[in-house]
Amino acid sequence: MTPEELSQKIRDALLQGIDDSDFQLSPFDVPEVKVERPRQREHGDWATNVAMQLAKKAGTNPREFATTLVERLADVDGIETAEVAGPGFINIRLAASAAGELARGIVDLGADYGRGESLTGSTVNVEFVSANPTGPIHLGGTRWAAVGDSIARLLEFHGARVIREYYFNDHGSQIDRFAESLYAVVAGEDPPENGYGGQYIQDIADEVMVEAMAAADKNPLERPRDEGIEFFRERGVKLMFAEIKQSLHDFGVDFDVFFHEDSLHHSGKVERALDELKASGSLYEADGAWWLRSSDYGDEKDRVVIKSDGNAAYIAGDIAYIRDKHERGADLCIYLLGADHHGYIARLKAAAAALGHSPEIVEVIIGQMVNLVKDGAPVRMSKRAGNVVTMEDLVEAVGVDAARYSLARSSADQSIDIDLDLLSSKTNANPVFYVQYAHARASSVARNAAEYGIRREDGFDASLLEHEWEAKLLGILGEFPRVVTQSVEFREQHRVARYLEEVAGVYHGWYDRTRVTPQGDEEISDLHRTRLWLNDATRQVLANGLGLLGVGAPERM
Repeated sequence: MTPEELSQKIRDALLQGIDDSDFQLSPFDVPEVKVERPRQREHGDWATNVAMQLAKKAGTNPREFATTLVERLADVDGIETAEVAGPGFINIRLAASAAGELARGIVDLGADYGRGESLTGSTVNVEFVSANPTGPIHLGGTRWAAVGDSIARLLEFHGARVIREYYFNDHGSQIDRFAESLYAVVAGEDPPENGYGGQYIQDIADEVMVEAMAAADKNPLERPRDEGIEFFRERGVKLMFAEIKQSLHDFGVDFDVFFHEDSLHHSGKVERALDELKASGSLYEADGAWWLRSSDYGDEKDRVVIKSDGNAAYIAGDIAYIRDKHERGADLCIYLLGADHHGYIARLKAAAAALGHSPEIVEVIIGQMVNLVKDGAPVRMSKRAGNVVTMEDLVEAVGVDAARYSLARSSADQSIDIDLDLLSSKTNANPVFYVQYAHARASSVARNAAEYGIRREDGFDASLLEHEWEAKLLGILGEFPRVVTQSVEFREQHRVARYLEEVAGVYHGWYDRTRVTPQGDEEISDLHRTRLWLNDATRQVLANGLGLLGVGAPERM
């Protein structure tokens, strides 16, 4: 019995009790019943607080309500016992046959086990990474690639249409400095103040020159300086961005939209959005500048949108960008931003409100720093970038799977240290190895079973799954839908990773204590076949969870 099936059985018992006048409620009062694992497993397989939710509305106290409901649950097929605990919790123990049915249910559902429908019909725009096209993706951007793509996968798993979007920041002074840095390295000049360095600048500048010569273009160094710098800007940014796209693709992250910031300004979208806010009174003029009444919408202060020199402030593009996303069909806009962007939360929500939307259409997830550690000491420099550690550095050191998993297994709002020695090791201390090895081991068990001629379709008897570790394994496998739901609700992909580590631990314990294949002269029985169902159910849950993190589920290691 899956948690969803148990929830429905409890709800059916409540509705029947209403029909029989045991509960003074309307059927519309009965919510979706939530069941969770008790903190102490000896208390049962599942627990629910539905009596505490409904007692007051029913004009009684929670324990009395729970007692009446428990009497009804005693007659429900698949429930062995139901008991009232504490102020009104109900602890439920399933019959062995009902508990074991979960294994077959998981295998039958396959890749759909754990899937939800809470976001069906909605369109969610997830903007992440969005590194300036002035250099390789650094560790912070790499973390966003792992986290953002995992969150997008989770949202899709719950029915959302997800648009993965990369905000191509090609409007501003950083692009000017990038182009000037390319020009300077070829011209043999010192780089500009706050310019860019590293081997990649030399590589891109050289490639621009090779392309120019191959196309018989005039040597950019023989042009007027401004024209030469513009030549490097146009081609250098294109080359850098192509490299960024390839790095992300190799990391398993592909975007649906690459949105150019410059297009907001050149298309007139910024001007139109600001004219709309002026007309609505959400912008006002003071001290020669135009200000957004952002403090009316929860921001700590009003924000300058058009500066006194007539140029648009950065927030002007943000306002037009929210408007553009909504016009493209986004019901929810999720931004993954760096640790220095806390102030953006209130201002982006204020911008949405000023445009006439609910501030809730904007969500901002703030990420913290990532540090690499090797041999117990920080890794600070990249051979290629010169002053930062890049995505390629991390992938080269540990591989894509280990890199993605290690970056996704912690809450985004926590600073993390990535131990390269640990992630390169093939030991149980390495979390991604531990989880992937569990999947590979389950795959090996399935292959061995096939060699013995053990086939699932030849028999299944859920009541045979009586071993203590089988109950533990079934219990944690049943948690997967709830973990996924919470990960979706809170945008916390790390819940899936930590859950997978628990599954792996219980599976390894079960593997050490039971056997799917017969020993010696033992004949193949339904116990072996039924355990194969449980083995394969575990393998499916591990594969589903790893897939949500964009991490491979190897069959051999």
